[in-house]
Amino acid sequence: MPLIQIDLAAELYERSHAEISAEIQQAQVDALGITPDDLFHVFRPHAAGELKFDPTYNGVDRQNLVLIHITMVHMYSVKTKRALFEAIVSRLGALGIRSEDILIAVAENGFEDWYAGK
Repeated sequence: MPLIQIDLAAELYERSHAEISAEIQQAQVDALGITPDDLFHVFRPHAAGELKFDPTYNGVDRQNLVLIHITMVHMYSVKTKRALFEAIVSRLGALGIRSEDILIAVAENGFEDWYAGK
């Protein structure tokens, strides 16, 4: 049950949040093998100036940061997590979101660290 939190500009949220959610969800289904109903996304839209980032850090041309935080159980290989990153970037690219503007961070924990309603 990955928990996805997405920080992005308010105008991008207003324009595309449903499509962004659908594409991130499908990337999880494809790369992690989760069921389609395992959907937990939290959007945090930000006004101009609220997302601070270096537009050239590490030689990348960033223009409009989309920060994706993924909290999930530590059970996936590095190869699988990279496949997830590639799937997210590819699917969001089809929506016009530049790969240079995407930053994905994963935090992992154990099964004992989750409560999901029962």
